Amino acid sequence: MYLMDKNFYITTPIYYPSAKPHMGHAYSSIIADFFARFKRICGYNVFFLTGTDEHGQKILKASENANLEPLAFCDLISKNFQNLSKTLNLTNDDFIRTTEKRHFDSVRALWKILEQNDEIYLSKYSGWYSVSDEAFYSDDEVETKDKKKVAISSGSNVEWVEEESYFFRLSKWQNKLLDFYNKNPNFILPEARRNEVLSFVKGGLKDLSISRKSLKWGIRVPSNENHTIYVWLDALTNYLSALNYPDTKNNLYKNFWPASLHLIGKDILRFHAVFWPAFLLAAKIDPPKRIYGHGWILSGDEKMSKSKGNILDPIDIIKEYGLDPLRYYLIKEVSFGNDGNISRDQLERCINSDLANNYGNLCQRVISFLDKNLNLEIPNKANFENEDHNILNKFDENYHNLINAIDNQNINYYINFVINQLFAANKYFNDQEPWNKKNDIKRLNTILYVSLELIRKISILLYPVIPESALKVLSIFNVKETELTYISIKNNNFLKPKTKIKKIEILFKKIEKK
Repeated sequence: MYLMDKNFYITTPIYYPSAKPHMGHAYSSIIADFFARFKRICGYNVFFLTGTDEHGQKILKASENANLEPLAFCDLISKNFQNLSKTLNLTNDDFIRTTEKRHFDSVRALWKILEQNDEIYLSKYSGWYSVSDEAFYSDDEVETKDKKKVAISSGSNVEWVEEESYFFRLSKWQNKLLDFYNKNPNFILPEARRNEVLSFVKGGLKDLSISRKSLKWGIRVPSNENHTIYVWLDALTNYLSALNYPDTKNNLYKNFWPASLHLIGKDILRFHAVFWPAFLLAAKIDPPKRIYGHGWILSGDEKMSKSKGNILDPIDIIKEYGLDPLRYYLIKEVSFGNDGNISRDQLERCINSDLANNYGNLCQRVISFLDKNLNLEIPNKANFENEDHNILNKFDENYHNLINAIDNQNINYYINFVINQLFAANKYFNDQEPWNKKNDIKRLNTILYVSLELIRKISILLYPVIPESALKVLSIFNVKETELTYISIKNNNFLKPKTKIKKIEILFKKIEKK
């Protein structure tokens, strides 16, 4: 039995839609969808949020270049990301846009609370600012390259800014943040990111400029319409505005805050792991339970970016190879938490070796054999022998290990387990030689029953990874998506003998080199 009061709130970063979606956007979204799907089949009440961050100087400049009003421009480009969610087969429950009224209301409410709590004051900002990063940098975070000032961490151009600004008293939260990190050692993962944040905070925090007087595109400061709220205080609040904050009594907020997992790229770690918990603690709101900063998807050794012209378009890859192969590659081949590479050659090798030869081949061989010999009828099994128990019980034995792996974002453990079971299932079918057991019907039937059970169990574990393909396989057993339960992998006798199953089409075509 599942406890249906278990809640899980997962978010992607909200994407900056000044350019077309790229592989990095697809990666964050696919990983979040993987976690959301797994939690749902574990009986959790899941709320999965993604969206677009539509304010700031970059958007304003891009809209001017397109000869459009900023909102009209955002309406247009935000659709690219809403369409990407459909193309990636995401199961997001909401899509938040920072230009929506519900978001404006949340940001203004949070600002007012911070102001009432004396966490905000008016002063003058003098320092380096990057339009590309929408971030402020100190002198020691800037260097000169080709006679231009750039941020050391991102390489983006910075400009010197002097203007009146509201400040958040970030400096006063330095020790309180360190205390919070100490009491919540798994708040930031992986450990390398946690160490990075600790080092930054221990180095000393300065008060943070949280408004721009010169920027007109954004949410105005409630008490001073001449100022626009800094894009990161605005953007981060999306995680609350999707839950109808400041109405903390509504069911969405009560069920899902604090968020279970903010999934982000490592380049926006500081905003999420330092500024965000400080804002929340200052407003007397619980911080999220975990922030996970994953690596970049690289093209060669470089991060994909519009300025470098090295973007591999996920839409093009999906049109050429299909969605599930891309999902599988990004989940399996990129070691989660580290940077990862993608190329057509690597993707093709992965499709051929793992999807076509391993998973596809297992399903095809077993079901074709059943078709030829038992007219697609699930056989009556005899008693399981040791080798049957050994391979079937691996799932029950690892049931809690897999849950723990997911709860700690250890995707590598999960996917390696699935791949090992696929190899083991193929080996079992080969070693048992059902084609040589036609004189021993009881044993033949048992081998086929075990093989079908292995296909079912593996397909349930593959459902969060390659949902469309896994559901195709599960549909031959008349298992519907709404009926999927993780706990059923413990059951070695799920399939009902004498039930007819359906034929299966080729799941993954091998890619031949031209």
